[in-house]
Amino acid sequence: MEQKKTTKYTAEGYQALVDELNYLRGEKTEEVKKALAFARSLGDLSENSEYDAAKDEQGQVAARISELEELIQSAEIIDESEMDENVANLGSTILLYDEEFEEEVEYAIVSTNEADAINGKISDRSPIGAAMIGKTVGDEVAVETPGGTIRFKVLRVERTKNAG
Repeated sequence: MEQKKTTKYTAEGYQALVDELNYLRGEKTEEVKKALAFARSLGDLSENSEYDAAKDEQGQVAARISELEELIQSAEIIDESEMDENVANLGSTILLYDEEFEEEVEYAIVSTNEADAINGKISDRSPIGAAMIGKTVGDEVAVETPGGTIRFKVLRVERTKNAG
């Protein structure tokens, strides 16, 4: 029997998926229906760019709804209350010292679907994120990345503070 692959989420990350799904199923689907009705009212559908655009958006919304349903079905919500706040894990924010560039960098470790490197959110499956899981303050870590080995020293580990 094949075991279902799960993706771990913080409670906040899981709720973001549910909220997006509810928005797409409700408000967004109604917007698309109205856009289609308006485009149909313009007449000849064979050369109607508004209709084509609305149909494309309808397909994109349906695809995203399907994707979100699959993500939610395979989600595993981690219980952050049972996690040691001093050990890096999903839901942790870590402050690292990059030895090569002699600078501090801060990352929040999040699930794959929440990753946003530009905003300092790295996946627990990325090279740096995976290497930091289980680390504590003072640990020195060499991370193999596509660009070569990066050496870090862990300066701080704390539970990620979520806005809202």
